[in-house]
Amino acid sequence: MAEFHKAATVADVAPGTVICVEVAGTRVALYNLDGEIYATSPSCTHVEADLSEGFIEDDEIVCPLHFASFNIRTGEAGGPPADGDLTTYPVRVNDGEIEVEI
Repeated sequence: MAEFHKAATVADVAPGTVICVEVAGTRVALYNLDGEIYATSPSCTHVEADLSEGFIEDDEIVCPLHFASFNIRTGEAGGPPADGDLTTYPVRVNDGEIEVEI
């Protein structure tokens, strides 16, 4: 059964940035889009590049290697060269602490 685990604090994820953290043994990418926190799997579905080394453009994360893009809110791939969507995780914020359901 999935449950929420502390992943980081809101202060750890500045607006417009992405970081990778480990939550309950699972690597997760955390994003701050205009104060809303989102969580996805951390690697591009094309060649497993670390998305925390990519850049955010509007509401998408762009892979640093071949520029595949993914919607941060839904995980949906924006097209080739991505081979599939990212996994998304439920997120909640309690007293400045980010918790991710794993």
